[in-house]
Parts: sequence; structure tokens; C-alpha cells
Amino acid sequence: MAAGLTGAAILGRIPGRIILSDPAPLPPQQSFQSCEFCHGRGRLRSTSSFPGISPQRFQQRRGATVISAAMAMAATQEAFVPSRDSRREHLEQSFVAAPSPRNRADDASLNNPLLRRERMGCGWLGVIMEWEGVVVEEDLSLDRKAWRAIAEEEGKSLPPAFLLKRAAGMKNEQAISEVLCWSRDFQHIKRMAKRKEDLYQYMQRGTYRLLPGSRDFVQALKRYKVPISVASTRPRRITERAIEAVGMEGFFDEVVAAEDVYRGKPDPEMFLYAAERLGFIPERCIVFGSSNSSVEAAHDARMKCVAVAGTHPVFELGAADLVVKRLTELSVVDLKNLADLDAPEFQAPEPQLEESREEDRDLEERRFMAL
Repeated sequence: MAAGLTGAAILGRIPGRIILSDPAPLPPQQSFQSCEFCHGRGRLRSTSSFPGISPQRFQQRRGATVISAAMAMAATQEAFVPSRDSRREHLEQSFVAAPSPRNRADDASLNNPLLRRERMGCGWLGVIMEWEGVVVEEDLSLDRKAWRAIAEEEGKSLPPAFLLKRAAGMKNEQAISEVLCWSRDFQHIKRMAKRKEDLYQYMQRGTYRLLPGSRDFVQALKRYKVPISVASTRPRRITERAIEAVGMEGFFDEVVAAEDVYRGKPDPEMFLYAAERLGFIPERCIVFGSSNSSVEAAHDARMKCVAVAGTHPVFELGAADLVVKRLTELSVVDLKNLADLDAPEFQAPEPQLEESREEDRDLEERRFMAL
């Protein structure tokens, strides 16, 4: 606004008015000069453009025009500038935080703060981890070689690839009797199952490699006091020896081996027994597997399943509740959300009202009368 008040000095400000001194005289031969207070109706001209008007009269008219335009602009600015109180209220309303969601694990009626802290912790969920494919690397080629070796020893035909793929994850006795159908004699099945496991251990030579991030993830679970159980279809002596070989003894609360269950995957018996040993209901347990048979067994037991894509690609494990490439991609918050009993899949089905039988009787009577 100061640029528009050319030739006039501002003496003071009053709300709605500006007091100006007498404008300074313009040169007699001034060229055209634009004025922003003329509302777009023209330009301020010099005295040479107005014949018959004295320079003093021209200066008075010009000063009156400038003063009225300045008063109009000041009134417009004051009308649109918000007050300081309104701006403060607007800022306070814009920075009001949204209310945080209620923590379903917390119970405000409990008077013991330590008990409330325990409820909001992670001790109310359990983790069941498969040993091979989740904690250590799994070599399916050695397992197929062991099956072919025992087939040659027993004089059986070599099993096709689709049968060996189906037998993966099962107990040896279960695969021999139900998938390969080599024998129905219990003693013969036990002998072949033991021989096959010995061949597999001989080919493996007791070498185990931890998957990247598996040790760190198990340590994080132990730090948050999450009970962990290992589930394996290998014999107990072999599973415990493997745990000692990788230096993870004492990390797991329970070990479920082949001797503890009658059937392996995809039967949920192994996972149900592991949940019983941990002391949790199935809905509070999360299974970590590496195959579709593990996902099927976990869902049949009403457990959530996290699939680790290692021996199988990610797109083949889409039936799992969560698919990761490494265990380090998970956090404890993800596990608590999976084990939430308020999730829709854990809700009991809504009771459906039975259809009224009176309408059916009326319809039958009408049909009978029509006949």
C-alpha cells in the first residue's frame, strides 16, 4: 500500500482511516503514471493532460483520490483479517489428537498393576514352530533319495515324485502304510521306517544350517516371554541332537517329536498336542510352517499359521494367514494381532432362526385341497 501513496507522507493510523499530509507537487510535465487506487478506471495524468485546471487544484483532487482509495483498502483488509483469539482457537482445534483405541487386553477393574501389565504382555499366546524349514534349512532332495534307497533295498518300485511330495511332512510309518502302500504289517512298517530314517541321517551327516534371522526371532520371543514349542516328525533323539548342534538348547519350552503322536501332517494331532503341552487353547497358538500341509493342519486345529517361504515359493502358500520370506520381517505386534480372539474368524456363528413350519403345513394343505 505504501507504493501507491506516492507523494504523500503517512502521519498516523486510525481504524478505518489513514491520515496523510499534503501530497508533494508533481513535475509540470509528468508522463502517464498508473495508480492502483483508481479501481481500474484509468490512469493518473499530469496537469498537461487537463487544460484549464490549475496545478494547485489538480494536486487537491489527486490527494483526495489517494486518501479515499487508501481508506477503502484499509477497511477491506480489516474486514478479512481474523482476530488473534479466533486464530488461536483454530490452531488449538487443529492440533487436538484423536482418541486412542481401547486396549482389549487391559482390564481397568483389576487393582493390581502388575497383573494388568502381565495381561498386556505376550504371555497369553503360544508359538509352535516346525524345526525343518522354519528354524533350520530343509533339504527335500535328501528325503527323496532316502525313500528311493529303501525302495531298492525292499525290492519295491521307485515311488513317483507326486507321491513323495505328498509324503513330505508325514511320519515315516504313515507314509509307508497310507501313501506308498508298501505293507500293512505293523512290525514290517516299523522296521522300514527306522531304516529309512537311518539312511536319511547318514546322507545328511549331521549338518544343520540355521535359516537367516531364525535365532534372532527366537531370542526376541524369549525376551517377551512367549512360550515356544518345537514340532517335528523326526525321532526325539535326532531332534534334540539337532537343537544342540546349532547351539539353541534352552530356547524352547517343549519339544514334540514323532514318538508323541500317531499321525503327522496334514493331521492336526501334532499341533494340538503341542498346544496342550504349552497350556494354551488352540486359538491362542500360532503355527510356523513351511508347506501347505502345515497350513492345512494348523487351520484344522483352529490355529493361525505363518508360512515361511523357503522350500516353496510365496504364491504357493497363499492359504496361510501370513507369508514371510524371513522371520525377521515379523514383530511381536503381528503375533498379538494374529492371536486376537476378537478376530472375525474366531467368532461363533450367529444363531439362525428356524423356519416356521406352520407356513409349510398351510402350503401342503392347499396342495392337497387342489388335488
